[in-house]
Amino acid sequence: MTWLTNPLSLLRGNELAEIPVHIAGSHDPLLVALSVLIAAVASYAALDLAGRVRASRGWACHGWLATASIALGGGIWAMHFIGMLAFSMPGISVHYDAGLTAFSFVLPILVTALGFSVVNQTRSGFLSLITSGLILGLGIAGMHYTGMAAMRTGARLSYDPWWAALSVAIAVAAATTALWLAFKKFGVAQKAVAAVAMGIAIAGMHYTAMAAASFVVLEPGHDAAAHTSIGQISLAIAIAAATFLILTLALIAAMFDRRFAALAGKEADALRLS
Repeated sequence: MTWLTNPLSLLRGNELAEIPVHIAGSHDPLLVALSVLIAAVASYAALDLAGRVRASRGWACHGWLATASIALGGGIWAMHFIGMLAFSMPGISVHYDAGLTAFSFVLPILVTALGFSVVNQTRSGFLSLITSGLILGLGIAGMHYTGMAAMRTGARLSYDPWWAALSVAIAVAAATTALWLAFKKFGVAQKAVAAVAMGIAIAGMHYTAMAAASFVVLEPGHDAAAHTSIGQISLAIAIAAATFLILTLALIAAMFDRRFAALAGKEADALRLS
């Protein structure tokens, strides 16, 4: 559980003793639900776009690979950042370092592209799947902890090693499963079920990692009322809207590409018959 320690000092004779006061952080339930929804939609888009990677050749294959990587990697980052915005600490304002936040955005896209490209190779097998899943999972975990390092607060951040290790294990398992599913042939219903499961697993990694975090207040005397600011909610909605727009456009492009490929196939069959 994420908690705060507020060192209160009591005078005992000539000695100064510090008594830690643990204050639990809280998550906005609507933003948490929104983050899980984004993870599921991004997973569905990635599974759908991976089908175009499998069906394409040459530059088209590379283009769809990049699109699938942006959909999944960018969606994972959006889920993570909205999950961060959903979290509030009693009376503690939170700001983010622009450079580290930007790096946390680029990292999952790059490792997703690497994982997809390896698994898409014709000779890829179980070993390459495990290796790619490990790289992608560590990249996702790195994205989360880089994003956490970008936080600027009046508190010192530390982690419970067991919860942190569990979050990394979940990230690796979810990434390996995502890569394994990405190049399987599924119907819409099966793809939707797989996307929901992937979305829950990806979001589970984030909130497990948040449970590993603890904050020690450096400046006592903060307001004790927990809150999620209007600015955080507005930013989360803006990120969610942009993410949904990008994913929708990618899915529409994949739909038209499938139709054009089907029409080209029918014309080729007609030419062979004639």
